[in-house]
Amino acid sequence: MEQYRHEMKIEINASDAAAIRQRLRFVASSDPHAQNGRYEIRSLYFDTPTNRALYEKLDGINRREKFRIRYYNGDLSLIHLEKKCKYNNLTAKRSEEISKMEAQALAAGDTSWMLSKGHVLAAELYRKMKTQQLRPKTIVDYTREPFVYAPGNVRVTLDYHIRTGMLCTDFLNPDCPTAPVGDEIIILEVKWDAFLPDIIRDAVQLEARRCSAFSKYAACRIYG
Repeated sequence: MEQYRHEMKIEINASDAAAIRQRLRFVASSDPHAQNGRYEIRSLYFDTPTNRALYEKLDGINRREKFRIRYYNGDLSLIHLEKKCKYNNLTAKRSEEISKMEAQALAAGDTSWMLSKGHVLAAELYRKMKTQQLRPKTIVDYTREPFVYAPGNVRVTLDYHIRTGMLCTDFLNPDCPTAPVGDEIIILEVKWDAFLPDIIRDAVQLEARRCSAFSKYAACRIYG
């Protein structure tokens, strides 16, 4: 059963990011897993031949899901298969660890390992690869600055340097060519459980900025 959390996204500029970063340093903590306050993320997203996940996002479908595999800071010793569910402004994520060999096989379309004992999420993806023809679609790279605040289980992130793998799905290849998605985009994301503390709400408040439906996956589909 997925545990849903509230999520807010806002497209901001470099000046906004600098102000929010300064405020958060006084009230929140940097994620302990970050290196020098940030980390690099690489994801490989899956979609159907008719681009169901993409068009459900673009059409604003209230209930949708996406599958991806992901690792951090180029570390191939820890790779996760993830399923992200969205319902209105609520999100949930399920995750399970897979090996480098399993990730390579999945990126290459080899599903033979996916029904192995213990791979519950992989088994679900396997079924959907068979029934919906889900396949690796595009690589998404970006830099993330994460902040955490214990009351409300709040997580605030600044995401930028977003790059697309274009038509390359060679997920584990560090030399896979990537390209910026366009003008420099910075995404402020705020996630929380039952309540968002006022101290964090104030820290991320910006005049003339409104919640956004920005999707890094959709942006990275610019080349197909």
